[in-house]
Amino acid sequence: MEPIRDFAQLTSHLKSLHSRKRIAVVCANDSHTEYAVTRALEEGIADFLMIGDSAILEKYPALRQHPGHVEMIHLEDPDEAAREAVRIAREGDADILMKGIINTDNLLHAILDKEKGLLPKGKVLTHLAVMEIPTYHKLLFFSDAAVIPRPTLQQRIEMIWYAIHACRHFGIEQPRIALTHCTEKVSPKFPHSLDYVNIVELAEAGEFGNVIIDGPLDVRTSCEQESGNIKGIVSPINGDADVLIFPNIESGNTFYKSVSLFARGEMAGLLQGPLCPVVLPSRSDSGLSKYYSIAMACLTAKKY
Repeated sequence: MEPIRDFAQLTSHLKSLHSRKRIAVVCANDSHTEYAVTRALEEGIADFLMIGDSAILEKYPALRQHPGHVEMIHLEDPDEAAREAVRIAREGDADILMKGIINTDNLLHAILDKEKGLLPKGKVLTHLAVMEIPTYHKLLFFSDAAVIPRPTLQQRIEMIWYAIHACRHFGIEQPRIALTHCTEKVSPKFPHSLDYVNIVELAEAGEFGNVIIDGPLDVRTSCEQESGNIKGIVSPINGDADVLIFPNIESGNTFYKSVSLFARGEMAGLLQGPLCPVVLPSRSDSGLSKYYSIAMACLTAKKY
């Protein structure tokens, strides 16, 4: 499989598989979610189970235009809708779970329920995003911009594993993973930079398989070879990162918001760790971003 380098190629690849994933959507009451669902139906990459207030959902033109590919469960209470969607996904009757306009905390409460939720015991819940940036030559994955405030060493290792698996689904056989920082120096003042040393040692010992991991590196030296050359930095990443692992949620979220606003980057993102991919967009995300998140989920849900 050739690496998928942009979102248009992702859609083309999914369409070529002629296989639809089933997505349970909780409270799809907003126009951006409507756009994403309608686009996925038009592209033929997914079927949908819409869970929420039928008085709102029945206004979707897609419900009438794609018979046989959309079902509906009427539940007016958002918390009840979330619990039902989680139950359906847990029992294997949906491949993907998607958040509509429901509050994120409410949906996470259902997902994280120890008895009836979707997160297996011992698994780490985190967020992995991928962005298409007009000034970068390929898709760029990054984590964590939404869930873990300050990852521990073990959480960071799990984040890396999730990123590796996602890259493989995108056809990237040897992902280049940069452990980012504001400088390339290791310092006790920044404990995560000491974690980076441990992670690089694990990678060099073959713990992560066929992958290149280096850090600390700043974002520029991770993604631009000339910057590394100017600074005299020798790194196997060589300014060609596939994945950026951020030190904390503040830096990851600031990167995401800044690049999407000022560089017009388009983003897809999923929760990692649950039994199935969870599309958990921000309420301010565009319809196109939500569609790309659906496409990312369809690619990574299961191997075709």
